[in-house]
Amino acid sequence: METLEFARSLVREGRPFSAHEVLEARWKAGPDEERDLWQGLAQICVGLTHAARGNSTGALRLLERGAARLEEYDAGDGSAYGLDLRAVISCAREHADTER
Repeated sequence: METLEFARSLVREGRPFSAHEVLEARWKAGPDEERDLWQGLAQICVGLTHAARGNSTGALRLLERGAARLEEYDAGDGSAYGLDLRAVISCAREHADTER
């Protein structure tokens, strides 16, 4: 999916906040049943932004919130558009652990 590829490229370029904006647009324009997927991914990107800016408290909260949303979404039967949600959740939690 184009949205995910664009967001990934932004994260790789060190621009997680821009990736958040792309994902946020998708969550607001997408179907309600996919809200947790897009919002969770967007929150993780904002968490990465906070981490990069030295805001450990904000990073920890948003990384955990995003991971929790993705867990909720993963428990259902919605499409993950090729994402390995378990790996994304694990990665977000590993980043959160470094902020503790």
